[in-house]
Amino acid sequence: MRLLSDLNNCILLPIEADGQNTALRIFTTLNDRGMPLSDADIFKAQFYKIFSREGKQSKEKFVRRWKDLNELCDKNFHPRKGTPVDDLFMRYMYYAKTKRAIKADKRISDTFSNMRDFYSEGSYEIFQSEESFEDLVTLANFLDDVALRNEKFSSQVLKKFYTLDCSPYSVWSNVVSLYFMSNRDSENNLEEEKFCAFLDKVTAMILMNAISESGTQNIRRPFVLEFKDIFHGEPLEFDTQFKPQEKIFCRRLTDMRFSNNKKVTRMMLTWWLFHDGAQDLPPLGMDLHIEHIFAKKRQEIHNELPNPDALEFLGNKTLLEKTINIRASDYRLGDKKIYYLGDGKSKAGTFNLELRRLAETRDDFTEHDIIDRNEEIFGAFIKYLREQNLLL
Repeated sequence: MRLLSDLNNCILLPIEADGQNTALRIFTTLNDRGMPLSDADIFKAQFYKIFSREGKQSKEKFVRRWKDLNELCDKNFHPRKGTPVDDLFMRYMYYAKTKRAIKADKRISDTFSNMRDFYSEGSYEIFQSEESFEDLVTLANFLDDVALRNEKFSSQVLKKFYTLDCSPYSVWSNVVSLYFMSNRDSENNLEEEKFCAFLDKVTAMILMNAISESGTQNIRRPFVLEFKDIFHGEPLEFDTQFKPQEKIFCRRLTDMRFSNNKKVTRMMLTWWLFHDGAQDLPPLGMDLHIEHIFAKKRQEIHNELPNPDALEFLGNKTLLEKTINIRASDYRLGDKKIYYLGDGKSKAGTFNLELRRLAETRDDFTEHDIIDRNEEIFGAFIKYLREQNLLL
């Protein structure tokens, strides 16, 4: 009786909307005290309609596959905003947008609409076939293979991915997704030599822009202008407007303060780590810290550096396993040797080849050594940018 009484006191208020997006915005506003709908929730509903038309078996299969896709994304994507599946749709959007522009023979705008607006065009036309869902699964599996270091990828490719994963900008993952979706063969493999060249160019452009502190918006534009070439598998060239004068950039690089809280510091150290072709990847799951070769505590206590700023030079920093970094952080190089090299018994040394070589050949690391190593890193990086044709 109570239920009937409640129903008799309900008021239905019809609201007319000029489209599904408007209706969703109204729903979100009215539902703002509940759980907001993610973009992926909306997209899932569109796919569900397609698979439901094919019968119960197809619908149930989709539900299972969507759950698998969710788990795959939860494992590999950790976006600052939105859900992990939203992140997958964002990466796929770069490919879908480029493909659509090429088909319509239109210029690709460097101003991207938000995902919901993009995918809703033509009443979610992009989701009206199973192909888009299969593409999403393929892309998610590709990125999972990278994360798991699948043997289909060479160590050379995986090292470049490891470096890019330290990027201050997320644009690299969208650009790499576009490249993969556009240039994969029937077995979802890529031609390694071309792929390596592509990843090198992306790495160099991102590092150069991060050092120039151009900002997120400025790093995306040079890539957008290359989208059609990326789609067709053409080498990245970049317009000269995005290439700095070498002298100006060298000055910027020299003046840069590579503090530990800057993501570009870790990316540069990772690039330098793998600059040595003999250097292996760290084991999966290994936590690496930024190590001061000339210890901070040593400088605080003894004040030995004539130029205290040298403590934070890139030439005084490297990557080291967390467990070793904690044990070796306060000592002179001569005292750190046992930690860098291990004791030959229960405690293994570092995987970092450069640190091992330093420990094998030196008893101390002075300001002179910091400056020499700093110049070595900078010189190698400028050479790398020249090889990538990114300096004027």
